[in-house]
Amino acid sequence: MTDITSAVEARIKRQGKQYEVLVDCDKALEFKQGKKVMLDDVLVTNEIFHEAKRGLKPAEKDLLAAFKTTDPQQIATIILKEGEIQLTQKHREKEREEKRKRLIDIIHKYAIDTKTGLPHPPSRIEAAMEQARIKIDESKTAEDQVETILNALKPIIPIKFETRLIEIKIQPQYAGPAFRILKKYKLLKSEWLNDGSLLGNVEIPAGLQEDLFTELNKLTHGSVESKILKTT
Repeated sequence: MTDITSAVEARIKRQGKQYEVLVDCDKALEFKQGKKVMLDDVLVTNEIFHEAKRGLKPAEKDLLAAFKTTDPQQIATIILKEGEIQLTQKHREKEREEKRKRLIDIIHKYAIDTKTGLPHPPSRIEAAMEQARIKIDESKTAEDQVETILNALKPIIPIKFETRLIEIKIQPQYAGPAFRILKKYKLLKSEWLNDGSLLGNVEIPAGLQEDLFTELNKLTHGSVESKILKTT
């Protein structure tokens, strides 16, 4: 078991009462994510608490009512898997940073500069987020925050989300490898023409169009034929 000085609480509420175990934060998060971690390495003690800081413990009847067992390891497993783990300041800062990077990546891939039609570089998005004094919400996923952050960026940089439906034609000698490239994106329709050429319709975030054509042009030596069918 881990050292009590580094312990945090993992907790869950059942039938109006809170149940807690003391855990190592790093190992508890790994355990919750399904990684191979021994429960004994996660737990500081085998005790179940109502309030760990005050040393308040539940009666056996409460445990039976809430978990259908009084076995501390079974209960601890339920708390870790289904409950919430108190994060240390270090973990909160790490989560914020990871979400910030994820948000920048999403906006870079899915949004464009409304003046040029090209994606904004990540550095420009990051600078705009700092200028807008955007705060990352720890309780929400990066995806759930994208729309709010995009709206906050609009007064600072010309930006919007755009999806494009693109028709792409590939010459016969490159059709096989090109098909594998197109399948990595959202290939809505593909057709093999009489001469062996590949004709495909790809729906793609505007910010990823440049990446797609860089890959195709490298393969075909710039012989790709394409046209935008629709933008949304």
